[in-house]
Amino acid sequence: MVPDQRILEHPAASAEWLRAARSARSLSVVTLAWLGVESTLGLAAGLAAHSVALIGWGLSAVVEAAASLIVVWRFTGTRTSSPSAETTARRAVAVSFWLLAPYLVIHVAHDLDAGHRATPSVLGIVVTTFSLVSMPVLGVAKRRLGARLASAATSGEGTQNLICAAMAAGVLAGLWLNTVGWWWVDPVMAVALAAVAVREGTRAWRGHICSH
Repeated sequence: MVPDQRILEHPAASAEWLRAARSARSLSVVTLAWLGVESTLGLAAGLAAHSVALIGWGLSAVVEAAASLIVVWRFTGTRTSSPSAETTARRAVAVSFWLLAPYLVIHVAHDLDAGHRATPSVLGIVVTTFSLVSMPVLGVAKRRLGARLASAATSGEGTQNLICAAMAAGVLAGLWLNTVGWWWVDPVMAVALAAVAVREGTRAWRGHICSH
């Protein structure tokens, strides 16, 4: 059964479905606000510490924010109950995955070519730790809402939040492991996450919905 048919057969006008749609939009607004803070502080910490890893972290938040903007658009006004809006949104979220993947690979290639290594920063550690704790909560909630709403766009945004948490773990692990000579862990994780982003972008484009 194609995704649009599922949406058409779903009781989109029911009070429960509309509450879930409002929850999805609200969580996306919260995510947007945090990604704005994360991007600003990440760039500030990276520039202060001359850390390319943290600068890259701050810039990646801008890419991730695109998915949140798309979901806010999807569940605003008459688009809330529109199957065509869902199709547009899920394809736009897929594109945002495909933008994130090459960014990660290019960033790793630049770091390796320039010989950059992750450097510690108190502000950077605080920001990434907060993302490591908060993003999984947001990601799981959005994936569950995506399943309830039959919205691959919402599920895809949730997956991007989980990737953000994994990136935070990679940055923190890289800072520590760099002190014992395991500098390669951070770039390896970044490339692995790029592969995940390509896969999830393809699944979002096809309308795959999963809450797990």
